[in-house]
Amino acid sequence: MEIRSAQKLTWENKLAKGFNTSEVPLEFCLLQGEVAEAFDAWRRAHDNLGEELADVAIYVMSLAEMTGVDLQAAIEQKLSKNAKRTYVKDEASGTLVKADHPDTGR
Repeated sequence: MEIRSAQKLTWENKLAKGFNTSEVPLEFCLLQGEVAEAFDAWRRAHDNLGEELADVAIYVMSLAEMTGVDLQAAIEQKLSKNAKRTYVKDEASGTLVKADHPDTGR
């Protein structure tokens, strides 16, 4: 299934069930709760991690629909942008940082 189709189905379900379709701050808070549930499922090695991650995706798709974002197009653009980036290991922290980031001086 394409992301665009899933976003539409997610929205149709919200409308049919009477879920929140207008309060963006509430949706972000509910998304945060779903992320916490997914983390807990992973941390405790529960077998419902996939279901919890699906809930996260559903809330993200709902937020995209509420705010007029074509999530599929946004993800495709972001993946393309990320593919062109280069990273270097920061000697001080040992983490990867974007090589073209203004804070790195590179």
